[in-house]
Amino acid sequence: EAQLVESGGGLVPPGGSLRLSCETSGLTFALYPMTWVRQAPGKGLEWVSSISDSGDTADYTPPVMGRFTISRDNTKSALYLQLNAVKTEDTGVYYCWRGDKISWRSYSNRSQGTQVTVST
Repeated sequence: EAQLVESGGGLVPPGGSLRLSCETSGLTFALYPMTWVRQAPGKGLEWVSSISDSGDTADYTPPVMGRFTISRDNTKSALYLQLNAVKTEDTGVYYCWRGDKISWRSYSNRSQGTQVTVST
């Protein structure tokens, strides 16, 4: 059974930085594109970013473009999200999810979620 375990969330001031990590097991990680999704308080799931299986290509939702960077290390079966210049609207629970920008909704393989709070 696939497991996706996140770490790295927390409280960060506006303009600050944070790095989220997602370690996976039981999943042939290198075969799959991967995605980060977030959920702001009281709102639905929002796609944030996806990366190809090889890591060669990435895509971002416009509000985070230029501030967030998705990456992966297939030798460690790990996915990362670097958050820079964070804004209060980046607050939410972040999930790593198997799949690409479209297909992630079809998969149940996701992490437990980690809280990111942007506040002074």
